[in-house]
Amino acid sequence: MRKFLVLITLCISLATMAQESLPLDSCRQMALRNNKEMRIADAKVAIAGFQKKQAEAAYLPGIDFAGGYTYNQKELSIFDSDQLLPTKSFNPATGQYEFNLVTNPATGAPITTPDGHYIPSTVALIPKEAMTYNIHHVFAGAVTLTQPVYMGGKIVAMNKITRYAEEIARDLRDSKAEDIIYNVDAAYWQVVSLAAKKRLAEKYSLLLDTLNMHVEAMFREGVATRADVLSVAVKNNEAKIVLTKVDNGLTLSKMHLAQLCGMPICDSFTLADEGRDIEVAECVASQYNMQDVYSRRKDVNALATAVKVARQQQRVEMSAMLPNVALVGAYSFSNPNMFDGFKREFSGAFSVGAVLNIPIWHWGGNYNKYRAAKAKAVIRQYELEDVLDKVELQVAQASFKAQEAVKTYNKTILNLSKADENLHQAQIGFREGVLTATNVMEAQTAWLQAHNERIDAGIDVNLCKVYLSKVLGTLDYNY
Repeated sequence: MRKFLVLITLCISLATMAQESLPLDSCRQMALRNNKEMRIADAKVAIAGFQKKQAEAAYLPGIDFAGGYTYNQKELSIFDSDQLLPTKSFNPATGQYEFNLVTNPATGAPITTPDGHYIPSTVALIPKEAMTYNIHHVFAGAVTLTQPVYMGGKIVAMNKITRYAEEIARDLRDSKAEDIIYNVDAAYWQVVSLAAKKRLAEKYSLLLDTLNMHVEAMFREGVATRADVLSVAVKNNEAKIVLTKVDNGLTLSKMHLAQLCGMPICDSFTLADEGRDIEVAECVASQYNMQDVYSRRKDVNALATAVKVARQQQRVEMSAMLPNVALVGAYSFSNPNMFDGFKREFSGAFSVGAVLNIPIWHWGGNYNKYRAAKAKAVIRQYELEDVLDKVELQVAQASFKAQEAVKTYNKTILNLSKADENLHQAQIGFREGVLTATNVMEAQTAWLQAHNERIDAGIDVNLCKVYLSKVLGTLDYNY
C-alpha cells in the first residue's frame, strides 16, 4: 500500500512539473547542463589544467629507478691458466729489491735462457681459479635524481604555454556556451512565435466560422448567392489547413527545443512567454567602445592568447640552440659487486655530477625551426587583426539590424491598429448590408497579415537583441 501511494505521489509530481511553465533562463541552464559539446569543452579545460601541472613539475627534480637481471653462459676469468710470478728480495748492499734469479755457482752470474730471458729462482703461484668470477646471474639497479638547472628557457616557456592553453580552453568553452544559448533562444522564441500564430489562426478561423454562419443564413433568406457561400467555405477550409500546419510546426519546434535542453522530445511543456504578449526592448545603442567589446569577446580573447602561445613557442625553439645544464645524482648497486673484492651480494655507492649539453652545429636545422615558429607567430597576429576588423563589422551590422527591427516593430503596431479598425468597419458594413462577404474576407486577411507581421517583428526584435548581446560579449548567463 505504501509503495502504491509513493508511486501515485511521484506520478502527480511529474505531472505537476510537466505542467509548469518554463522560463527562458531555465531552458538556458538545462541546455548548458545537458549539452554534450559543453561536457567535451569542460573535459578540454580539465586536460589543459593537467597539462599545466605537468609543465610545472619540470621545475622539480625527477627521481627514477632502473633495474635489470642478466644471465651469462660463461664465467669471467682474467687468466687462461695458472700464473707464475717472479719474486724479489731486499739487498742491503744496494738498499733495493732485486729479482731472485738462478745464478752460475762458479761465477755467480745470472743464467739466461737461449732467447736471453733470466730464470727466476723463486716464483709466486696465482691459480687460475683465484681470478675466475661467477657472473652467471647478475643483478643491477640504480636510483637517479635529475635536477634541471638551465634548459635554455624551455621550461619557463612551456609553463607559459600550458597556462595560456588553459585560458584558451576556458574562453572556447564560454564561447561555446554563448552559441548554445543563442540557439536555445532562437528555438524558444520560435516556439513562442508559433504559439502566438496558433492563437491568431484560431481567432481567424473563428472569424471565418462566424462569417460562414452569417452568409449561410443570408443564403437561406435569399440575400446572398451560392458563390458567396462557397467562397467563404473555401476561405474557412484554408484557415483550418493553416491552423493545422501551425500546430504541427509548434509541435516540431517544441521537440527541437526539448532536444536542445536535454529533455525527452515527447515531453509536454509550456513556455512562460507562450500565453503573453511579446515584450520588446526599444533601446538600442548605435555606437560602442570596441576596446571593451574586444575584451569581453571570448573568441577574440582566445585568439589573442593564441598569439602569446605562438611567441612562447619561439622561445621553445630557441632553447634548442642554447646550452642545457642539469645536476645528476645516483645510487647504483649490483650483485655481484666489485667494491671490496668480488662478492656475490648486493652493494652500491652514491655518485653526483653535472651534465652540460652545448649545441654546436646542426646545419641550420634548429635555426630554421626557430624561424618557422616566428613566422607562425606573425600569422597568428595577422589572424587576430583580421578577426578584430570582422568583429567591428559584425557589431555594426548587429546594431543596425536591431535598430531596424525595432523600427519595423513600431510600424507593425501602427499597421495593426489600422487593420483592427478596418476589420471592425467591414463587419459593421456587412451587418448593415453595404459591404459584401468578399469585403469582410479581405479585411480579415489584412487583419491576419498585420497580426502575423507584428508577431514576426516582435520575435525578430528579441532575436536581434540576443544576437547583439552575443557579438558585444554581454550575453548574460550563469555557468
